[in-house]
Amino acid sequence: MAALMATSFAVAPAQAQPAVAAESAPADSSFQKVTLNDGPGEPVDLAVLPNNNVLHTTRGGEVWLNDATTGLNTLAAKLDVYQHDEEGLQSIALDPKFGTKGNNWVYLYYSPPQNTPVDDPATPGVNEGDAPFSGTAADFEKFKGSLKLSRFQFNGSTIDLATEQEIIEVPVDRGICCHVGGDIVFDAAGNLYLSTGDDTNPFQSGGYTPIDERPTSNPSLDAQRTSANTNDLRGKILRITPQAGGGYTIPAGNLFAAGTPQTRPEIYVMGLRNPFRIELNRNTGELFMADYSPDARTASPSRGPVGTGKWSVVTEPSNFGWPYCATAELPYMDYDFATGLSGAAFNCAAPVNESPNNTGLRELPPVSQPDVWYNFGASAEFPELGTGGVGPMAGPAYVFDEKATKGNAPVAWPSYYDGKSFFYEWTRDYIKGMTVENGELASIEHVVSSLVVDNPIDMEFGPNGALYVLEYGDGYFGENPDAQLSRIDYIGVNGNHSPVAKASGTPTAGAAPLTVQFSSAGTVDPDGDKVRYEWDFQGDGVVDSEEANPTWTYPEIGNYTASVKVTDLGGVHRGRHSSAEVAVEVGNQAPVVQFINPVAGQDFRFGDTVTYEVRVTDDQPVNCALVEVTYILGHHTHGHPQTTTSGCTGTITTSVPEGHDPAVDDLSAVFSATYTDAGDAASAPLTGTAEVVLMAAS
Repeated sequence: MAALMATSFAVAPAQAQPAVAAESAPADSSFQKVTLNDGPGEPVDLAVLPNNNVLHTTRGGEVWLNDATTGLNTLAAKLDVYQHDEEGLQSIALDPKFGTKGNNWVYLYYSPPQNTPVDDPATPGVNEGDAPFSGTAADFEKFKGSLKLSRFQFNGSTIDLATEQEIIEVPVDRGICCHVGGDIVFDAAGNLYLSTGDDTNPFQSGGYTPIDERPTSNPSLDAQRTSANTNDLRGKILRITPQAGGGYTIPAGNLFAAGTPQTRPEIYVMGLRNPFRIELNRNTGELFMADYSPDARTASPSRGPVGTGKWSVVTEPSNFGWPYCATAELPYMDYDFATGLSGAAFNCAAPVNESPNNTGLRELPPVSQPDVWYNFGASAEFPELGTGGVGPMAGPAYVFDEKATKGNAPVAWPSYYDGKSFFYEWTRDYIKGMTVENGELASIEHVVSSLVVDNPIDMEFGPNGALYVLEYGDGYFGENPDAQLSRIDYIGVNGNHSPVAKASGTPTAGAAPLTVQFSSAGTVDPDGDKVRYEWDFQGDGVVDSEEANPTWTYPEIGNYTASVKVTDLGGVHRGRHSSAEVAVEVGNQAPVVQFINPVAGQDFRFGDTVTYEVRVTDDQPVNCALVEVTYILGHHTHGHPQTTTSGCTGTITTSVPEGHDPAVDDLSAVFSATYTDAGDAASAPLTGTAEVVLMAAS
């Protein structure tokens, strides 16, 4: 047999056809990043419409619309949301039949205010909005709330909140941080997948597994009540079928059959910590899931593994093991929070939920091994991931459409990426291409490494084949300087670039009538082509001037968004454009918020009770009851809000998570203040913010 094989290989080259060179990845120079909105608020999630317009959410409850033709950004909706710790407006998605037969449904996952306690500024020193870490069942009951997944009608410019149809409600324990998820995707059959976080505080468990079963502890300290609970919707990926008029049914093939005692039939995947981003390839049915890591920097023989993030291709109902196992091969130890003693390692092949907070099955499905797992250091298995924080995000799969590459200004990514899925890292600021073959990961490659994506929090390919990216930027629970909505275009080798538009105005605030001198200084076309300027001073879609630096007078009180669209008039694909905006306030002025105390650089140690004083200057009477001050535990370039209080003055006691060293873990105490005025008859309310970061003394 060996001789026969040798003979066969010896003659093959003479009969073979000429070899075809494998397609190689395009160079970064073949791509261009175009900013669509550089003032996106605190951005969370995006959805690209069939006409390439983009809707994106902010945690504070806003939905913004970017117009692909004019470049104008307008407010499509403003929801009233509960915002303690990480809650607020989360995800947005389009109905899979959006744009057909009058279907204009947009899905939103958000935190309604309900009757949850909030801080009363009349009681300084007491924050009624913070749930206690210990107490009685009655103490915790008042903080029971929920997140709601609903759909609303979108008319092309605004979302009609009065058309709400509730699909599903997910319970949460409020007033205490963290992990509410969630993301929304649809498969080819119209089934909806919703990811949900474990709704568990991670700061009292040393960066390891939060399984505090003490009867006086807040249930939010025990992830066994959620992620490992077969009778709970949290720490899961749910799979449901929305129905006409609202509500849902259960499709076949979930983890637990309908009617199984002590289970929820909505559960498709369980045992997750915070699956912040999921995506789905509708052509193959593959679900891409990423799950965030705990904070432990080192493995502990008495507690368990180092913090481990995960990414996986999910093709069947699964249990990924949290809070018992980081992976199928990395169990945690059964730690007793009452005695401080550790028991045996959990059995990942047959986990058992013995928590008194468990309302589901005792014996759980075996733990599935993820396709990718990594921690803060270099990974021997996946060296392409580098080192740094652990914030895995499951990105979209690219489906090449040749139609999208045609037209005046094609931006579609090339066929090289067809079928690849994308993984991005919120803490490491990069995108990776994941090649999946037969449901398993085959390779990882760098993607547009030289283009900056600053804390990417969501990304999605549009109908035009371009990659849309929502960037959170470096900072803490507000609109960060580098936050933006952007689009990454493929322009090819020596391709024609879009202009880079810049806009400014002087002055941008004042009494009516207000005359503003606008400027396009800083605008460039990378190819040196001639450009056309189109200014819209009132945000009504009407071109008011084609000068580069025009003047405009606003006769009436109001808040205006002036924009300039800059269009390329040269090159092979003329017509590429970008836009920039200037906010103009006529009449009502934005409040100016300042911290008098604390101040950066002052002596500080974690555990200190910090006295704060906030000064608000406004053209309207200031109501100190509307000043909100949030204490955020800064962690590298992001943060976790710990408490929010109200009033121009007050105190906040800082804290640091158990098992964390501020010097080693790069922790800071961040104080963020916001104030929104009342507006007036012709002007919307305006918001001012301020921030102070304190570093602990060594």
